[in-house]
Amino acid sequence: MNDPGANPKGISEHRHVSPTVSDVLEDGTIVELVYRPEHRATLLATSVAGRWTLATHVDVPGGDQLVPFSPNNNLIKNDVVLLPSEPRIYGTEQELVSEIVAFIHRYADLSPTFEQVASHYVLLSWLYDAFNDLPYLRLRGDFGTGKTRSLLTIGSLCYKPFFASGASTVSPIFHTLNAFRGTLIFDEADFRFSDERSEIVKILNNGNMRGMPVLRTVMNRQREFNPQAFHVFGPKIVATRGRYEDRALESRFITEETGARPLRNDIPINLPPTFKDEARELRNKLLLYRFRRRHEIELNPALADPKLEPRLNQIMLPLLSVVSDPRLRSELRNAAEHAQNSIIAERGLLMEAQVLEILVDLMLSTSRQVVPVADITMGIIDRYGPEYDRPISNRWIGSVLRTKLNLRTYKSHGVYVIPMTERGKVEMLCRRYGVNVVTDAPPTEPTGDVGTSKKF
Repeated sequence: MNDPGANPKGISEHRHVSPTVSDVLEDGTIVELVYRPEHRATLLATSVAGRWTLATHVDVPGGDQLVPFSPNNNLIKNDVVLLPSEPRIYGTEQELVSEIVAFIHRYADLSPTFEQVASHYVLLSWLYDAFNDLPYLRLRGDFGTGKTRSLLTIGSLCYKPFFASGASTVSPIFHTLNAFRGTLIFDEADFRFSDERSEIVKILNNGNMRGMPVLRTVMNRQREFNPQAFHVFGPKIVATRGRYEDRALESRFITEETGARPLRNDIPINLPPTFKDEARELRNKLLLYRFRRRHEIELNPALADPKLEPRLNQIMLPLLSVVSDPRLRSELRNAAEHAQNSIIAERGLLMEAQVLEILVDLMLSTSRQVVPVADITMGIIDRYGPEYDRPISNRWIGSVLRTKLNLRTYKSHGVYVIPMTERGKVEMLCRRYGVNVVTDAPPTEPTGDVGTSKKF
């Protein structure tokens, strides 16, 4: 009855049949796939005007008829993608959050703040399609520190979670995300092979922003190559041992460091048989939560923190928008500020920070209209030369200024210089890289044309 390839009773021969996982129709009807393992059956749960029903198909104005994916789908019957079985009544939203927190606390050892963050991230995952940008969660630490257990515990409550690992091949991950539009739960996401790493990083880089599909070439039945857009937008929770080299990717994560303390003694070594049933029961309540809140929830720009960089505000606002507790909002902002400080500290170790440090000193100590690149090079050599095992040249420093810091340089009287008109941008970059700017330094050099007053 539930095989999309068949023609179930009640399905019109004149309608176009579309196997469906979820949809929000033009009239506001929310459609969600449910799976009843005891009957090995799939149905469509629909919600409209505050009432929900279960059906074998949903007629859509215009001629389409939505039917559920088959219960024989390998991803469904093998619990690779987890679904609710039916909507279930819950109390208040705060009581639902408390149940989620209790479930996570029972089976995973997390810091109190991240436990709350993870619980609200679960809520966000069930409403994620109401937003255009999303944060990711990450558990980072060595093996044996509880990363996989935490990943499984949090992930089993999320919206249509899809479980994968570093041992998975790339193609089914793309296809599953595109078909189910759920939450990617990725274990051992430290990619060792360059091709694999490149493809997965595309998913992570494009997947936190709506409207950024990944284009891949797929061969059709006529053995012709046909580019296809795979939609990878959605919540993602990953476990890694280390950091990613891509700093832009790093900024998308809210991270819990594991292994900093002994695991709690009350955490069961093995998950009990009741774990799956408890998780399904909460997913059922979360399905009703989606039905009730999907059309109400919206981004609240007033929650943006002016102390945070735009990227961090961008990823934090959706999570803050589903959090109603002012105390937790404050803790989330503190966590974001801590993450920003860590990012700035890491930037401060880069060569770009050293170049900025020398450049801003030169800009503040001269009344000339330009700063020669050669002066910056000499300053780097004098202050940081022993740290480098290669010659520091004007060409190298000029490349850092132009390609890394996006500062304008031009040639004046045979030497490359940076105009003082770039000072505002330089001071902004100093804040970004954690370089202190002292603005009361008096000029120490005479004014004049750099090409005639001094030989470089």
